Amino acid sequence: MQSFVLGATGIVGGYIVEHLVRSGETPLALSRAPHRNCGAMWLQGDLATPETLQPPPFETLYCTAEVGLLADALPHIHTTALKRVVAFTSTSIDTKIDSEIVLERELLQRLAEGERRLIAHCERYNVGWTILRPTMIYAEGRDGNVSRLARLCRRFGVLPLMGNGAGLRQPVHAEDLAIGAIAAAASEAAIGKTYPLPGGETISYREMVGRIFDALGKPRRIISTPPLAWRMAFGLAKPFLPNANAAMGTRMEKDMVFDSGPAVRDFGWKPRGFHPRFEE
Repeated sequence: MQSFVLGATGIVGGYIVEHLVRSGETPLALSRAPHRNCGAMWLQGDLATPETLQPPPFETLYCTAEVGLLADALPHIHTTALKRVVAFTSTSIDTKIDSEIVLERELLQRLAEGERRLIAHCERYNVGWTILRPTMIYAEGRDGNVSRLARLCRRFGVLPLMGNGAGLRQPVHAEDLAIGAIAAAASEAAIGKTYPLPGGETISYREMVGRIFDALGKPRRIISTPPLAWRMAFGLAKPFLPNANAAMGTRMEKDMVFDSGPAVRDFGWKPRGFHPRFEE
């Protein structure tokens, strides 16, 4: 089986390539810049200009890039050899699509529309599709979620939360997502379905932060602050928090929990618990 991985230089896509190579496959992988990776066949190109892409025939397509780009590209890269598409989006489509942050809301609406267009194209070409929606993705030192919190904990030795941080979370490791994607691609039961992919544990935001402190070998110094005080402090700290927004505080009290049952049943989803490890 020949696979093609879009988003192969990202944290999830990189693990997909790695695990395909381990299984004995030589996957195709797309990169905008020249790239070498033992065991993979790298194609240089840009998914935003799919008319320039000329990959050899492939049977399975994995995409961790924005799903709308894949929907636009599929008519250009599709061949009769293609049988399965596995694409990643996000559970944020369910939890944040009405976000108070305009750019965030626009992105999630674009993802939802991209899902619809991808499904329409796959059904037109008689290609089996599966959409995977992860929760909070992490890969120690490489993600913008858990690793960003770890950098703050390491730098300041303390982390303020708005309220008690009681909202429930299910952080999921990028490697588990790669393993799940490959399993979903091999499952007939997963064709034509969308799955949330939560991590192996459901814990409070506060406990998640506590375990990050533990992983860093630091004492748990977590401060609960009233909403007004938190927003004022956030305003002062904003220069140190690129890509962060004040709405993050409100969400610390909100549950973001999803059922893994369908993924467990259809392709054996079995992610690890949340016990990150950070290098010194």
